[in-house]
Amino acid sequence: MADDSIRVLGSLNKIGHNNAMRKVVFTLLLVVLCWGGPTQADEHKILVLGDSLSAAFGIDEAQGWVTLLQKRLQQNGDDHEVINTSISGETTAGGLSRLPALLQQHDPDIVILELGANDGLRGLSLADMRANLKQMIELTRAQGAAVLLVGMQLPPNYGPAYTRLFQDVYAQLAEEEGVALVPFLLQGIGENRAWFQADGLHPTAAAQDRLLDNVWDGLKRLL
Repeated sequence: MADDSIRVLGSLNKIGHNNAMRKVVFTLLLVVLCWGGPTQADEHKILVLGDSLSAAFGIDEAQGWVTLLQKRLQQNGDDHEVINTSISGETTAGGLSRLPALLQQHDPDIVILELGANDGLRGLSLADMRANLKQMIELTRAQGAAVLLVGMQLPPNYGPAYTRLFQDVYAQLAEEEGVALVPFLLQGIGENRAWFQADGLHPTAAAQDRLLDNVWDGLKRLL
């Protein structure tokens, strides 16, 4: 690009006092100097920050709902790139610690937050879980990205009081913060044990399309 600019400037000296031609050359020079092809701002990205349910635990990564999301977007002519940063075993505290660097690195348009299941399964503080999710929503918005909050539910053996309070965290946060919500990632498969792997917690490859459908209902309004 520097060589092109020098050649254009050299042409100016040869043009002399022809003002009309000089304006044309100056315009061409500005185009050469300022055009750098597509920039990062032109790219559309969806960042998925989740746990094993989004990390395709126990199945091939290509079978997971996040990879299927990328394929569906492409089939619909949508140019969003899906970036999966999910980690098996991740908690809301872990996600919060990683999020600032991920936002800085990828500058996404949309962030899908699928976290909290491990907090609940470990019996961690729901107040801390709520605070972590809230802070992640605020950080994401400060970056200029939209948020899709993905809700979860706990098995009934954790007791009705705790499971209800856990489930309510997502709905209350979504309402208070005004963000899009997927009420329950596993909606439609939770009652059928055939959709789960041997551990009884992680969906099989055959169930991933249903997970994607649940996410898609909330995501399509943000695209």
